Amino acid sequence: MRIGLVLSGGGARGIAHIGVIKALEEIGVVINRIAGTSAGSIIGSLYAYGYKPDDIFQMISSTRLYRSMRPAWALTGLLSLDSLKNILLQYLPENTFESLKIPMTIAATEIQKGKAVYFTEGELIPTILASCCVPAVFNPIQFKGEIYVDGGILDNLPVKAIKPDCDFIIGSHCNHIGTVVDIKNLRTILERSLLMAINGNTVANKSLCDILIEPPEIGKISGFELRKAKELFDIGYTFTKENFKPADFKLS
Repeated sequence: MRIGLVLSGGGARGIAHIGVIKALEEIGVVINRIAGTSAGSIIGSLYAYGYKPDDIFQMISSTRLYRSMRPAWALTGLLSLDSLKNILLQYLPENTFESLKIPMTIAATEIQKGKAVYFTEGELIPTILASCCVPAVFNPIQFKGEIYVDGGILDNLPVKAIKPDCDFIIGSHCNHIGTVVDIKNLRTILERSLLMAINGNTVANKSLCDILIEPPEIGKISGFELRKAKELFDIGYTFTKENFKPADFKLS
């Protein structure tokens, strides 16, 4: 049976995907294909390359992967992803989809044509950067004559991109929206509004998953709270181990 794993975007919340993957491995799930958006494209690519979940978490904790952005002060955005590119090159030196041990699909949004684009071959890191490029926060990524921004704008849980090639789909969604909101906190309001807009394009895709892993506890943590990396990892791991067993994945 060909099992596909789909990893959503979600900023720092994407660290929960690492815990989910670790739990899936312990349950006995073998992933045959991966698709990811934004944070999911980073975690998915590192796992597809061959790194173990604990190693990926250590990379993020020690190199501050999610902090590796420097001010660019361009009119098109506030930050550059050049530093992130340099760090990814350290861990993905071949920089190609073909170097991955598990086939990987990365979703990005082509801003001029207004359509979702799915990358599966050729140069890898520019597509990860494109998928992570939040509009008005990062400079758009120019790649092969096109201009790209965050894949979550149009497809934050890219199930359809790999469903034809899989017999069973596991979705890991880290954008659960909590019910407690500080309406006096502008950043919270903006983040919540963005999550609500992005979640609108995941409703149909969630229904296409055979298993959807979406820990409610994640909703209590902001996508900007990098200092809670260990907590996010533990939430993903614990929720998966406590709520799923081999039979759920047709393993027994």
